[in-house]
Amino acid sequence: MPNKPLRVSFLLCEGFSNLVLACALEPLRAVRDQREDSVRWSILTSNGKTVRSSSGLRMASDGALGDNEKSDVLIVISGYGYREHACTDTRRLIRRLAASSNTVIGVDTGAWLLAAAGLLRGREATIHWQVEASFAETFPAVRLRPDRFVRDGTVWTSGGASTVLDLMTVLIEERFGAAMAFAVSTLFVHDSARQFSSSRGPGHLNGPETPELHAAINVMVANIEKPVSLEAIASTVGVSLRTMHRQFITRLGMPPGRYYQSLRLARAKDLAETTDLSLQQLAVLTGFSMPATLSRAYKAHFGTTVRRSRAVR
Repeated sequence: MPNKPLRVSFLLCEGFSNLVLACALEPLRAVRDQREDSVRWSILTSNGKTVRSSSGLRMASDGALGDNEKSDVLIVISGYGYREHACTDTRRLIRRLAASSNTVIGVDTGAWLLAAAGLLRGREATIHWQVEASFAETFPAVRLRPDRFVRDGTVWTSGGASTVLDLMTVLIEERFGAAMAFAVSTLFVHDSARQFSSSRGPGHLNGPETPELHAAINVMVANIEKPVSLEAIASTVGVSLRTMHRQFITRLGMPPGRYYQSLRLARAKDLAETTDLSLQQLAVLTGFSMPATLSRAYKAHFGTTVRRSRAVR
């Protein structure tokens, strides 16, 4: 886990898509919920004023980054009106923000603004499919690709909402590890069969071990209140304990016991934030022998206490 929080700046343009913003922001919110102070974000606009989404919802700006303030990730979100947004002032702002950011991401039609600012010259990129033809004609120096998202050095681009989720999953995996990416991606799964085949959720864990690993995790999820032994889980999915341990280390970067505990702690956090159950009851419902054991594990995992989690309600 990184010692410093991931600092993300969202630059929103008038007419941005609420869905695209949610697909970029909610995965980060999920990471923050798992580990307090792991992610911080701010909303920026070109003039520092409120902007309206394509559906008319208003989003207030948190201000503008100072000239000397650094950001780990800058995410530019543009929707309708992208040609008008690519004015001199906006191009200048994007170049300034990009210069103080380690990674720059353009989503939806945000790639148009990055290209207008000169950040995609000679690079590979993608954009929302509806504007591919006009983008290619306007920016011939950009090598347009039809991929769901494209990464060229420190500049990333993607198209519509579902592709943004793909991009954010990879970003989270690189920053916080495969286990966190897996946990976050499964929050947005609605059709498990489709998600598995399209490399989202459990399907994000590629490789020959994936079916057994997926089955082992299902057993864990089904046995939160009364945890079963790792030996029993391995036997249920038809592999040796040693093989299961190797698969968890290889695919999730942690042993199965630790991952199992993280699932139970995630359930405890959800119950702490949404119910008035006592610490004793939380411990019983998440398979901890004593409240004190839950408290210690909770603080070590989330960096906060059950009491503080209740206070956010």
